[in-house]
Amino acid sequence: MTTPVTFRPGTIEDSSAAFEIFRQTITDLGQRLGVQTISGGDDPEVLAQLWTRRRPLFEHLARTADQYWIAEKAGRAIGYARSIVRDGLQELTEFFVLSGEQSAGVGRGLLERSLPRQGASHRAIVATTDTRAVVRYLKVGVYPRFACSYFSRPARPASAPSDLAFEPISTSPETIARLQAIDLALLGHRRDEDHRWLLQNRSGYLYLRAGEPVGYGYAGYNNGPFALLHEADFPAVLAYAEQQAAAQGNDFGLEVPLINRAAVDYLLARHFRMDGFITMFMSDRPFGKFENYIFPSPPFFI
Repeated sequence: MTTPVTFRPGTIEDSSAAFEIFRQTITDLGQRLGVQTISGGDDPEVLAQLWTRRRPLFEHLARTADQYWIAEKAGRAIGYARSIVRDGLQELTEFFVLSGEQSAGVGRGLLERSLPRQGASHRAIVATTDTRAVVRYLKVGVYPRFACSYFSRPARPASAPSDLAFEPISTSPETIARLQAIDLALLGHRRDEDHRWLLQNRSGYLYLRAGEPVGYGYAGYNNGPFALLHEADFPAVLAYAEQQAAAQGNDFGLEVPLINRAAVDYLLARHFRMDGFITMFMSDRPFGKFENYIFPSPPFFI
C-alpha cells in the first residue's frame, strides 16, 4: 500500500527541516550537473556552520511568507515550497523535494499551494536549471529572462576612481524613503521588510552624488543586493565592498545577473571566478532594470 502524501502550512519551527531538504536537494542537483553547490560537501562541521549562517534567512522568509507549505509522508517532511509578496510582486523563494520523493504529485501539490494565481500583479522565480522544476514553472506561466552566476575570489585591496560618497544606511524614515525610491525605479516594487532584515544581518551603504542618492548596497559574510541608478558606478561600488572584505580577511562573492555588463566586465577583468552553477531569472512578464542590479547572496529573493 502506497503511503499517502499530506500537505500542511509551514511555520518558523520548520526552518531546520526545510534547510535540510534544501541541502539534500541542492547537493543532489549538483552531483547530477557535475558542479559543486555547497562548499565542504557533507562535512558535519561545515554543514553546522552553514545552518548557523542560513538560519536568519530561513526564519526571515518564514516570518514574511505569503504561502509556506510542507509536504509530508508518514510524518516525515519530504519537500517544501514558499513564496513572498512584496508590493504586488509574488516571488517563489524556494521549491525543493527530496530526490527519492519527486513523484506522486508532491511537486505539483506544493507549487499549486505556494504560488496561487490570485493576490499579485506579477510573478518571479530565481530558478535552478533542474529540468523537472523548470517545466513546472513554464506551465504556470513564468519564462526565462536571463541567467545569473556567482563570481568570487579571496578579497584583495581594491579601489576605483569615483565622485561617490558612501554613507551607512540608517533606519530613519528619510533613509528608508530613499531606498524605496531606488527600488521603485529599478525593480518596480518596495520591500521594506527585506531592508529591515538586511540591515540586521549586513552592512548597508547609501551611495550619494552631490548629496543625492544614486544607489545602495549591502556587504558582509554574504553580499548584496546592490542597486545603482547608473551602471557606470559599479566599479567604484564593488571595489569599496571588496576593500572592506579584504580588511576583514574574507572572501568576496556576488550573485550577478549576466545582463549586468558593467559588473560582469569589472569582475572578469579583476580575475574573479565564475561559478559553474547557473540560475535563471524567470517571470510572467518583463520588468525591472536588472542590468543595474546584483542579487542578494544567496539569491532566495530579489
